[in-house]
Amino acid sequence: MNSPATSVADEPASGAPLPLVGYIALGGTIASVPEAGRVGAAPGLSSAELAAAVPGLTTFARIETADVDRVGSSELTMEQVLTVRDTAEALVDRGAVGVVVSQGTDSLEESAYALDLLWDRPEPVVFTAAMRTAAMPGADGPANLLGAVRCAIAEPARDLGVLVCLNDEVHAARWVRKTHTSSVATFRSDPLGPLGWLVEDRLRIPLRHRRFPAVPLVADAPIPPVALVTSVLGDDGRVLAELPRLGYRGLVLAGMGGGHVPSSWLAALRGLVEQLPVVLACRTGAGEGLRNTYSRPGSEIDLLATGLVSAGALHPFKARMLLTIALAAGYDDTARRQLFAERAAG
Repeated sequence: MNSPATSVADEPASGAPLPLVGYIALGGTIASVPEAGRVGAAPGLSSAELAAAVPGLTTFARIETADVDRVGSSELTMEQVLTVRDTAEALVDRGAVGVVVSQGTDSLEESAYALDLLWDRPEPVVFTAAMRTAAMPGADGPANLLGAVRCAIAEPARDLGVLVCLNDEVHAARWVRKTHTSSVATFRSDPLGPLGWLVEDRLRIPLRHRRFPAVPLVADAPIPPVALVTSVLGDDGRVLAELPRLGYRGLVLAGMGGGHVPSSWLAALRGLVEQLPVVLACRTGAGEGLRNTYSRPGSEIDLLATGLVSAGALHPFKARMLLTIALAAGYDDTARRQLFAERAAG
């Protein structure tokens, strides 16, 4: 649901105007409060309510808020990511020096990377969230939102694309992952670590990464379904042959180790690559997929020779986002392979 943008703070009566920051809320733990008569919490706070609850926020920035939805992040879709992109572009066009997006942590690593693939402005988009609801002792939402706004207005954050700011650390959307179910330090980035950190009112970015051109994708583009299948001990891969019948347009295969599957999967995979693109990632969560080390049936050499495309160092979740957006943008096989070759090494 879209709500009209609102302003949380006006310009000060004297002196230079404060920088304008757009704030888009999607729900999640940061917006969750206890529900009357029920155990647990659910998203209930609006972007304006969240911003108003942060002490000192409007002393250094004007905040223009917008609500795209108010749900747990397991409910988010790629269509909503496109809505966030369009809303962020509108906020920047109205003068925002940066945009903050808050959502649940469950899918943040995916939506932040998806938006990073689509964002072509120098103004930063900074995702943030919380691991503790507003009613819990030590709720981290206000501090994370404050840090994200500080990041969004800081000059060092420009031209870095989409960032993720929690726990006073700043991560690149390309690498960041949720690594713990409940720790406030859940977000980590392998292999590089965070790009920088916040200290007092300063943003430090000692590590700057290369930005890639945005993938051109129109707002109403249909989003093709892309499957993610993980190779595990004892699985015979029978689901693979069913993917085209189920309507999937692509597959990311999370292989064992450096990119391996049981040899019993080969016949199904050879049939699949004739029907849809198949990307080979690694389920380990860190490290780059191998290319020329093992030659047994089901090894990385065998799979790449079969026609699978290497995801390189991209985590399977990120590889799925990249393949989804490439398909939605209408990239043909050659363009998709070039895209993965460009992004796979980071």
